[in-house]
Amino acid sequence: MSEVRIGLGRPVAAAAAAVVLSLTASGCVTVHGELEVVPTTTKAQAARALDTFVAAYNKADRTNDRDADAKYVTGALGAIDAAKLKAGHVVSPKGNPKYAQLKLTDAHFTIPKKAGWPRWFVVDSDNSRVPDSRWVMVFTRNAVDEPWAVSYLTLFRGDTVPEFKKDADGWGEAVSPDAKGLAMRPADLSEKYTGYLKDGGDGFADGANTSEWRASRQKSTRPGLATQFIDEPLTSGDYAPVALRTEDGGALAFFTTRRYEKQTASPGSDLPTISPSVKALMSGDAKQSATYGYVSNQAAIVPAAGSAGGGVRVLNRVEGITTAEGS
Repeated sequence: MSEVRIGLGRPVAAAAAAVVLSLTASGCVTVHGELEVVPTTTKAQAARALDTFVAAYNKADRTNDRDADAKYVTGALGAIDAAKLKAGHVVSPKGNPKYAQLKLTDAHFTIPKKAGWPRWFVVDSDNSRVPDSRWVMVFTRNAVDEPWAVSYLTLFRGDTVPEFKKDADGWGEAVSPDAKGLAMRPADLSEKYTGYLKDGGDGFADGANTSEWRASRQKSTRPGLATQFIDEPLTSGDYAPVALRTEDGGALAFFTTRRYEKQTASPGSDLPTISPSVKALMSGDAKQSATYGYVSNQAAIVPAAGSAGGGVRVLNRVEGITTAEGS
């Protein structure tokens, strides 16, 4: 799948319609000791969390008010959403003139059993924003008195959401970031992916978000304009990876990266047009160069170790501009 940009889109184009979410939940699951392996929430509480999320997201998107959903998004999605709403408020302080209510339907919940914190679960649902796609979201929290917040949002086309392994009671299986028995530890995905984008190498299967993207980036320079890329892993706190066991013994993993993209115009040449939404985030005056910071979350299939064609498949990216600097 090709990447999806939410929030601000490409710096050379008009801002894309936002596809960002947020959420809260009521209630909590009783945990008898942090080392006990238990479901991370109940199915009823997860459903309420999704409903609350949609309500908070719609209010924030309609009003361009960051306070409306600040408690209910975190990690990669939180960074993207905050920048989107900040820019939206500058451009349209009275609210989003392109607002369209988000509706999520046919929700499927995969709630893993695990010990300790953070606790998280996964929802995939139809949506009113992107036709023929399902939104896959990770809800997380770090303490029983915190609201559930969405840390990851990815899009899967059609019926391509993987089948998750579940036990006889319907609970999913969380895969530890340091788990062995996979082609790559989930804890290593962010660092290895950013290294791959820079230098290539083994470990990742060819595709739109790996080999094809590297090739596109290498061709990004045009006469009068040079483009440079710096990629960084994001792995701590709410940027930490999470992974669910799939039916085939592998895992669907979610991980975060940051990218800086610098465009420099040669004397006598102009930078690409910068959209109003990106200008709202920009410090400095982009006379000769502009540097854009992106936060990106990826969803990847990590096969079991020793599987045929065992490279990690990066299925999709959802990203947005979070910083901009001109000089």
